[in-house]
Amino acid sequence: MERKQAIRRVGAVILVANVLLVLGKGAVWWTTGSLAVGSEAVNSLADAIYSTIILAGLYLTTKPPDFEHPHGHERIEPFVSLFVAVGVFAAGGAIFWQSITRILDGTFGGTAGTLGVVVLALAGVVKYGLYRYCYDVGRERNSPALVAAGLDNRNDILTAGAALVGVLGAQAGYPILDPLAAMVVSIGIVYTGVEIVRDNVNYLVGAAPPEYLRELIVQRALSHPDVHGAHDVVAHYVGPEIDVSLHIEVEGDMTLAEAHDIETWVVQAIRDIDEVDDVFVHIDPRELGEWKDGPEDERYTPYTPDGSGEK
Repeated sequence: MERKQAIRRVGAVILVANVLLVLGKGAVWWTTGSLAVGSEAVNSLADAIYSTIILAGLYLTTKPPDFEHPHGHERIEPFVSLFVAVGVFAAGGAIFWQSITRILDGTFGGTAGTLGVVVLALAGVVKYGLYRYCYDVGRERNSPALVAAGLDNRNDILTAGAALVGVLGAQAGYPILDPLAAMVVSIGIVYTGVEIVRDNVNYLVGAAPPEYLRELIVQRALSHPDVHGAHDVVAHYVGPEIDVSLHIEVEGDMTLAEAHDIETWVVQAIRDIDEVDDVFVHIDPRELGEWKDGPEDERYTPYTPDGSGEK
């Protein structure tokens, strides 16, 4: 419940902030005709639209499990993020094309003046706050959609700075800097889309998690005093969460009830890792020799309180 409320709250904050930025930048664009400010207004409009999509998507992903989705709805999040990326590419491409056209035609935008400088500077401050808020909560709550939104806001800081340079250059008597700044903004927007795609493709194709997480999983399995080894460890992403399967070695003369208790303990120990969803453990009698004694399991130090694992 806490994760659901936190994610939905962030989505609402993003939407409100982007709507306010659209109104501010749009008003300056309408009154001055500055292409740099106009490109930023389009960028914020795209952000507002995508924020609405993100908010709707986060509402779906935070719904509780049901009969048709027994593992919950979190696996929708990478698709929400990729939808955001498509819109980001479209917005960046449109602004880039408009900038090139203006430069070739020599029809530069107007001068935004002091009001444009104030609006763009304020936008940079707001975007920095949104970046830290979205990114931190996204990492804490394991939400790829919020992380994607955070990266988008981080790059918006750079695009706002580029637009500000264009506005100041136009005021100084170099009007070509206005469409050039808009072009830089468009490149930053496209780069944001690339980052979002790169970060979410692994969630969709079932890639392996980072090595430190795999080491942590093995450490948790080996931390039970009656587990003498582990092998066939497979961990992969299913949406933003990780499914794990592995074999553990125990004494062959244990009773079924004793072996079951060990399995339950290991499953819970691994499931307590925030990124892990499902855990499947197979128990092998160590006398079968499936586990090849050697230094492999000794590469891992005991689990430390900070969650790190070392070889």
